[in-house]
Amino acid sequence: MRRDAIFYTIFKRVPGLFFELVEQPSPEAASYCFESVEVKEPTFRIDGVFLPPPDATSQTIFFAEVQFQRDELLYHRFFSESMLYMYRNPSLYDDWYGVIILQSRSLEPENSTIHRSLLNSSQVQRIYLDELGSPDEQKVGISLMQLTIASETQMVREAKRLIERVQQEQITVLAKKEIIDVITTIAVYKFANLSREEVEAMLGVKLEETRVYQEAKQEGREEGREELKLELVPRFLARGMSMEEVAQLLDLTIEQVRLATEQESSTST
Repeated sequence: MRRDAIFYTIFKRVPGLFFELVEQPSPEAASYCFESVEVKEPTFRIDGVFLPPPDATSQTIFFAEVQFQRDELLYHRFFSESMLYMYRNPSLYDDWYGVIILQSRSLEPENSTIHRSLLNSSQVQRIYLDELGSPDEQKVGISLMQLTIASETQMVREAKRLIERVQQEQITVLAKKEIIDVITTIAVYKFANLSREEVEAMLGVKLEETRVYQEAKQEGREEGREELKLELVPRFLARGMSMEEVAQLLDLTIEQVRLATEQESSTST
């Protein structure tokens, strides 16, 4: 699983989430356009650029890099691409800001001395996802980002808590339907071998094609989701998880997991 791809999917869909993460509130935040841009001569492709709307008060461009593996040339590449892009577009923007999101501090390049003036400036921010603190103590947007580095069991538990939280809180930056969709998107990446319907059953949510979250009101729907959960039991046990872990992951009782296992064994013999 490429977790940096999760971020690009999320930022493309909900650009306002990025500005909550970097604590840069802006009235135009939701209007920014997240793009992958190409800079020629020489050719660089910048995967994460937040372009301000044409009518924004401040034409600030945000360059973003998400890194989940070690890359000794990370800062060479990031600053070269960013500066070259502004060189090719000198009249479009009046300010810039760089954000590097790393899973942990251990992924920092060994030698960053050459870039110290930029890294220590007010225009560049480094974010370490594993140092953001407890998800329950963070803003909703930050908690969403932390789901990307949680283990499978933790992810489902924290996702369910976050869903309950957004149903009770007043959300300003993101709409509730967007939050539910982001959570499901992260789960789909983490559980790549499961269908979206199976992920929805595991999390206890239902997303229509319009991405609008709707609670299942019909008894038949609830029964259908319970059946999907039971069908997932053998898959997680095959991964080496214990019955207790599977029960916690799928919000089932130990007895339900045991019965699902026995039923799978009887049908396969």
